[in-house]
Amino acid sequence: MKFVDSCKVKVVAGSGGNGAVAFRREKFVPFGGPAGGDGGHGGHVVFLTDPGLSTLLDLTYAHTLKAKPGENGGGADCYGRGGPDLICRVPVGTQVFDDASGELLFDLNAGGVSTIIARGGRGGRGNIHFATPFDRAPRRSEPGEPGEEKGLRLELKVMADVGLLGFPNVGKSTFIRSISRARPKVADYPFTTLIPHLGVVSAGEDSHFVVADIPGLIPGAAEGAGLGLRFLKHVERTRALLHLITISDGEEESRSPLKDFDAITKELAKFDAELATRPTIVAMTKADLPFVRDAYKAAKAKFKRRGIDLRLISAATGEGMKEIVAALAQMVKEGKPATFQEAKPKRKRR
Repeated sequence: MKFVDSCKVKVVAGSGGNGAVAFRREKFVPFGGPAGGDGGHGGHVVFLTDPGLSTLLDLTYAHTLKAKPGENGGGADCYGRGGPDLICRVPVGTQVFDDASGELLFDLNAGGVSTIIARGGRGGRGNIHFATPFDRAPRRSEPGEPGEEKGLRLELKVMADVGLLGFPNVGKSTFIRSISRARPKVADYPFTTLIPHLGVVSAGEDSHFVVADIPGLIPGAAEGAGLGLRFLKHVERTRALLHLITISDGEEESRSPLKDFDAITKELAKFDAELATRPTIVAMTKADLPFVRDAYKAAKAKFKRRGIDLRLISAATGEGMKEIVAALAQMVKEGKPATFQEAKPKRKRR
C-alpha cells in the first residue's frame, strides 16, 4: 500500500431540513390549527481513528467529504429525518489543520475515538411553533441552517515510542528487522527506505514498545533537503531516540561517526529544540565488519569526552542487541505517558 502522510480535503456537513407550513384538514375539525413539522438535522462529518490504518491514501482521492442533509418537515406534525453522519476512518496520529490559517484544529492521537470535524446544520422549525393567541394560523416556518464547510490539511505523524535516526545506509532497516517483524527493504545503497516503518519490539513478558524506522537524514534536512521535513515530523511523538552511526570502507575524510552525530543533532535542534534534548542512545552498527570494530575504540573515546556512552552492535550477529533493547525498554518505561491509547468512542449529542 502506498504511504501518504499529507493531503488536503474539503469537508461539508449536511444542511438542516426546512420546517413545513401545514394545517390540519380533518373531517369534523373545523379549526385544526397548524401542523407543520420541523426539518431534520444535517449529518456531521466525523473522523474515526482506526489503529489498523497507517496511511492517508484513501482521503487523498476524496477531494470533498460531504454528509447528507436532513429531510424537510411535513404536514400532520411529521418531523423530517436527520441526515446520517459521514464517518471517515483515519490513522491514529492524524493532525487536522485549517488549510487557510494553518491553525491546528484536532490532534487525533488516540485509537477508536470519533471526533466531529464539521457539524451539520440545525433543522428549521415548522409553523406549529409559531402559533400564538393572536395568530392561530401562522403561515411561516424556518429554513434549515447550512452545515459547516471547511478546507482542511491532514498531516500524519507516526505513533512510536522510539525513533531510529542516522545517515542513509547506516543499518536502521536491518536493525528493526532483527528486533521485530517489520520488513523494510534492505539494500546496499542510500535512501533505500523512503517511508517510515513501525515495528513492535518485545523486551519481556509484559514489556513491549514500538520502534519507527525513519528514512535517512542528511545535512539541511530541517530546511527540506532529502525530504527532511517530511521525515523529521515522524519523530516528534517519540519518547526516546536511537541514533545509529557507522563507517564505510573508504569513506570520505569529511565524514566520521562524531561528525555524523553532530550533523543529525544539529538538524533535530533546527526542526524542534526539544528533540535535541530527548533521551538518546548512540550505537555504532555493523560490528561484524573488521574495519568498523577497529574504528570503534577511537570513536568511543571521542564520544566519551562528550559524556556519551557509545555502544557497539551488530544486527547480523546479534552482538549487543539484547542489551540495547533492554536499555530502550527502560527509557520508554521512564518516559512520558504512552503515545498510543485505546479509548471508547465518545460522541457529543446534537
